[in-house]
Amino acid sequence: MDQVKIGKFIAKLRNENNLTQEALGEKLGVTNKTISRWENGHYLPDIEMLQLLSKEFNVSINELITGERIQENKYKEKAEENLLTVLENSTFTLKEKTEYYRKKWIKEHTFELTIEMIVIIALIIFCIVKYKDMVFVACICGYVWSIYQYNKMMAYIENRAYNKDNK
Repeated sequence: MDQVKIGKFIAKLRNENNLTQEALGEKLGVTNKTISRWENGHYLPDIEMLQLLSKEFNVSINELITGERIQENKYKEKAEENLLTVLENSTFTLKEKTEYYRKKWIKEHTFELTIEMIVIIALIIFCIVKYKDMVFVACICGYVWSIYQYNKMMAYIENRAYNKDNK
């Protein structure tokens, strides 16, 4: 979230409603100094204040944290962006982040993993029935595949938990 952009948007909304910082502060139960700090991008309003600002200016909280009015066709996209930003900047512990992304990766790859596992089991059964000498090779292939998938999952988790990319 861009604090400066949000602050400028709050200032713009306040001016559109012909309110001084002091008058807005009185309505919200904060000082004009607090309003000034928000508008200058030094601080962000907490969620309670975002709710009050939303009602006062008749805008959504999504618009407030985006720092601009949002067209209806872009609303869902902006909401997703804001949610991801909040999640990335939240106070989740590293353990919580890694667990979240591990579950997410498994959910996204369940079908692929199931098909690949079926193929490997079929290969091992085929080798048991047809080529007894190759069972060991089939088991090694299954083991190598599981290591590859595990490393792929861990790279995904690491990139997201440590914010190495924005996917």
